[in-house]
Parts: sequence; structure tokens; C-alpha cells
Amino acid sequence: MTTTHQSTATSGDTAATAADGADQRADDQGLAGVPLALEPLTRKDFSSDQEVRWCPGCGDYAVLAAFQSFMPELGIPKENTVIISGIGCSSRFPYYVDSYGMHSIHGRAPAIATGVATARPDVGVWVITGDGDALSIGGNHLIHALRRNVNMTILLFNNRIYGLTKGQYSPTSEIGKITKSTPLGSLDAPFNPVSLALGAEASFVARTIDSDRKHLTGVLRAAAQHRGTALVEIYQNCPIFNDGAFDAIKDPETSSDAIIPLRHGEPIVFGVDDHLGVVRDPVTGEFSVAEVADVGVAAIAVHDAHRHDASFAFGLSRLTTPGALNQTPIGVFRQVKRPTYDDLAREQVQLSSQTIAPGALQHLIAGNDTWQVR
Repeated sequence: MTTTHQSTATSGDTAATAADGADQRADDQGLAGVPLALEPLTRKDFSSDQEVRWCPGCGDYAVLAAFQSFMPELGIPKENTVIISGIGCSSRFPYYVDSYGMHSIHGRAPAIATGVATARPDVGVWVITGDGDALSIGGNHLIHALRRNVNMTILLFNNRIYGLTKGQYSPTSEIGKITKSTPLGSLDAPFNPVSLALGAEASFVARTIDSDRKHLTGVLRAAAQHRGTALVEIYQNCPIFNDGAFDAIKDPETSSDAIIPLRHGEPIVFGVDDHLGVVRDPVTGEFSVAEVADVGVAAIAVHDAHRHDASFAFGLSRLTTPGALNQTPIGVFRQVKRPTYDDLAREQVQLSSQTIAPGALQHLIAGNDTWQVR
């Protein structure tokens, strides 16, 4: 577990801090209730003294650098930042960020983070996980955190392989993938993490790429500002055990036709000179890609990330082609408001403390439905 100084605010004085005007954020923002830093922060403030130990060329370096550079923008003290990770290469993240954090249990990071977010409304909670950690042993914990809409940001590093344990296929590896654990090719159909999150009714779902610093930072900013569970899938290259898994969207010669950028309120077009567009079948609701010149500009779907019905975003997520990923949307798929689990839980606790008569708990424990065995 990595820690720094004592937190600037405890759960007991959060309300007083807000009342004093230390936090002027809107109530619907993800960091509402988290105090503002007293002095401007820099990337150095969020960099620990630990040696970063990932393989040379790993995409994790780019994500870490973007995270440490972006965090000062939020204006919250590092002592009010908590990073919970599971097990895997990406889960070393808390060691390298100078904040409170925990390198926790395989797949259980969302469960532990739920406890932190519920008990401490004065901290910003981040979960760092990988495709194996989150979608295999941790799949159950992930979907329940998403459906509960706990106020946390989950960064899912997807390199489509088990890197820490030296190259076995993962829940996002394509069918036919040759690995140490599948020498004749994987038989498992891979998860689409964005589709999975949308199926669990996640209120914020996005996808970005480790090597696109500007896009990655923009998505992180939007996720941090969202109140509720924000899941961000990050395509992250593993140069040792799965190098080239994202060549189609990283190669300058193919990326323009492979990446489908999603921008709320704008037509979904892509390719050289935006010659390709996404259209939606008015009968089935399914999305497909067509030449803009063939269907006309009016037929191109306009992205609506704020649509309450998740089917629109889910349909877009199905445009992701498995295997070589020669077409895949990136950006914010869905961003909607709904009550958060931790806010509602704290309201129940407060209400109970005001309405339950003294001695009621003891009466319940020793009431008519209990027996004493002599």
C-alpha cells in the first residue's frame, strides 16, 4: 500500500470544508465534495520516488505520463486522491503515483474502491485494472460497480493478453490467438469491454488509445468530471507478448480508415476527407459504415452520448471489428446522469441516524426473533 501525508480532510469535516467555500464544484460533478488544493500542483507532485518497472516500450508508460500531467488540472490535493488496483502489469500504477493507493486483490479493485468511495466522499477514487484482471476473475465485481453507479473512475488497460504471467490469452484476445496457453489457437469469443459496460447500464463509457496523448487526456478529463462510475477502456500495446495488436489504428497509413471518432452532437464521419460515415438502419437500429457520397450527408448518424437509452451507444460499440481492429470507434460512447450508489447510501445512513430511536438497534438484536441457548 502506498501513502503520502495525512489527508487534508477527514470524512467528518467534509461538510465544513464545503461550507467554507473550499470546493465550489457543481453537485453533479465527479469531484463534488473533494476539497481544492491550497496551492497549484504540477506533474512532479503526483510522481512518486519509485522506479517505474515496466518493459521498455510498454504503453503503460504513456498512460502514466498522461495521468500525472493531467491530475494537477483537477486542482485536488494528492492526499485526497486514492488509486486502487488489482493484479497485473497495469496494477503497479499506485506505486508510481504519489497519492494514497492500494495494490489490492486480483479482480476485486472495484469492490474495494466501492468501500472507499462510500466511506470517503472527500476523495477522488480511481481504479486501475487490465483486461484479464477486470474481465476474467473480476468480471462480477466490475459489472456490479457499473450497475450501482459508484462514484469512481475505472481505467481498463486492454492489451488483449496476459502480460504479467508471460503471454497467455485473455478475455479480449481474438479467436484463433496463438499463445502459451492456446498453442492451437484460442476458441473463446472475446469480450468487447465497451459493449459489456453498456450492457451493465454504466453511466459513462469511453475508449481511447495509449499513444494518442491529446485524446487520452481529454477522455480522462471527461471521466473525472462525471459523477458516477466512469469506465475508460484504453487500448494499450504490449510490445513483448502481443506487439502489433493495434497496428491498424496506430499505423498512419491505415489509422484514418480504422478509427471512428465519436464527438457528441456531430455526424459520425471518418477516413481521408471524411469520406466514410456511420449510418443507422431505421428498422433494425443497427449501425453500419457507408461511403458518404453514396448515402448522402443527411443519412449520417449524429452521435448522442447523452441519450438515456443505452441501445444507441451499444450499437456503436458493435462497430468494433474483432481481430485486427480495422474499424473501431473511440471517444465517449455514453455520458448520462443518474443517482450514485455512494451518495444514496450516505443519505440512508444520515436518515437512519435521525429517525431511529435510542436503543432501537439493541432491541432489534435482542428482540423476539432471537433465542438464547443455555
